[in-house]
Amino acid sequence: MHYLCSMSEDTYKTIVAPSEGIYTEKRSKFIAIALPVRTVEEVKAHLETYQKKYYDARHVCYAYMLGHERKDFRANDNGEPSGTAGKPILGQINSNELTDILVIVVRYFGGIKLGTSGLIVAYKAAAAEAIAAATIIEKTVDEAVTFLFEYPFMNDVMRVVKEEEPEIQEQSYDMDCRMTLRIRQSMMPKLRARLEKVETLRFE
Repeated sequence: MHYLCSMSEDTYKTIVAPSEGIYTEKRSKFIAIALPVRTVEEVKAHLETYQKKYYDARHVCYAYMLGHERKDFRANDNGEPSGTAGKPILGQINSNELTDILVIVVRYFGGIKLGTSGLIVAYKAAAAEAIAAATIIEKTVDEAVTFLFEYPFMNDVMRVVKEEEPEIQEQSYDMDCRMTLRIRQSMMPKLRARLEKVETLRFE
């Protein structure tokens, strides 16, 4: 597992790219795939792909977590005894404080039953392997602000932009100049306060 950066309130952790892990127990093989996702639609598309790819597997279980507030999540046992698959997978996502992630664990049955506790251990271990193989990055929670101002005050606006270093997302220069800036959430109050002091500037 590779960590880049440390956490603060307006940041969240996710994975950069797909990663895999494999766990074997009593001839049952558990293949885990961790995938970066942003929406439920992406989750559904990935599930469809992997269910087709592993069509001959006994179970394709999964859990996902979405959004920087980590409130949109789901765990699915896909026919395994309740709470033995999706929940331990989700547990690994939570223990690593990850979001915008889908972890799928595919099980090929080896002929020997593992029992409830054995299944929980196996799904947890497989998910942990996939996450351990991933590169985890910290992203900032950003906000955007759009405003108008008169052209003669362009230098005042650009001075603020240069010093506060927001990303310029959009700009147009007509009778009124219009600009959209994006910056991390914790830095937005200071940016807005400085922009408010620019003559003729008004927020949309």
